[in-house]
Amino acid sequence: MSLIFVEIEETAKPRASFASKSAKHHDIKTIPSASTEERRGLNLKLLTCRQLLLIYIRTLAWNPTGTLIATGSVDRTLRIWNPERPDVRYSTDLRGHTSGIEQIAFNPVKESELASCSKDGTVRFWDVRAKNCVGRVDVGGEAFSLAWSPDGSVLLAGRMDDTLVPISVEPVAMSTNPAPNAPKAPSTYKALSHHKQPIRTNGIAFSHSFDPNLFLTTGDGTVKIESYPSFDTLHTLNAHTAACLCVSLAPTARYLAIGGGDSLISLWDTTNWVCQRTVSSSGGGAVRGISWSWDGRFIVGACDETDCGGTGLEIFHAETGDSVYTIPTGNPNVGVPAVAWHPSRYCLAYSLYAEGIGSGNNGLRIVGAGAGDF
Repeated sequence: MSLIFVEIEETAKPRASFASKSAKHHDIKTIPSASTEERRGLNLKLLTCRQLLLIYIRTLAWNPTGTLIATGSVDRTLRIWNPERPDVRYSTDLRGHTSGIEQIAFNPVKESELASCSKDGTVRFWDVRAKNCVGRVDVGGEAFSLAWSPDGSVLLAGRMDDTLVPISVEPVAMSTNPAPNAPKAPSTYKALSHHKQPIRTNGIAFSHSFDPNLFLTTGDGTVKIESYPSFDTLHTLNAHTAACLCVSLAPTARYLAIGGGDSLISLWDTTNWVCQRTVSSSGGGAVRGISWSWDGRFIVGACDETDCGGTGLEIFHAETGDSVYTIPTGNPNVGVPAVAWHPSRYCLAYSLYAEGIGSGNNGLRIVGAGAGDF
């Protein structure tokens, strides 16, 4: 299937560096509410546009330094992009899954280690620099969700039959006196004891603490907070009137965001587990993905229904619930299956999908603060 690559030169010059080492955060005034000044500050422009005809990009992930972005599609395509070189010649195609890719996630402490899962029953680990698969784990069923522990030592995979499979990630012991230019130690990947959940389990996430807990969204509108590795239930949040589909903890750990089948994102204060507010896009539709900006101040949700495009993709201010910016999607009958904020700046990657031949909106796009402001 052909690829069409489009670069929007007017907004891509002067070219901004996505590397976090030289990052200068775009300055949005630190104020408690989304004032007019702040709305003006979040002035996003289209930086790059990659259109993949008829391809449904289901999942997106930035690497920890923000220098690479990965996309996973229903046609089994797993591709690594350099956001500064938006030409297919500079991307990497990783092959191995025999069914559509459900979710991808970079190891939070290794910038080149990517995990992917599929309904083919496997979780695969990739070295995106070496461009090869470095590990494969059979999880015993259709896998559709992933979550890394904050130290990168465990990857939790969720199966369609509501079974959670922890996978240990351990470096192989090497010489205590390696050569100066010796390659980094490889890792071993091993599935641990499976944990069957008593209820439909959808999105999963770890807390940020050294001794983390788990957040599990369920089909009955609740979110279970469980200890790890015991999987004992510590607390239950009665979050939504419909199924809870996804969950994401703010980088600051101030709020837990929960997306539901009722078209709402609820924001929960993690100090007392009280819901502070809810937000909802004008287009409606079940919220199947959530992403926080690097500073925990802005949040955006994903909806894969092809009639939820509305007037565009809305960005909300977490402290007020205000809709502070809307990214035009160009088509009210388009879905936004995946969203992902850059890990250290105001750049948002998202995918678009509309059904039918000639749906020119399909593909990956990245918007951000004006390139000159980086």
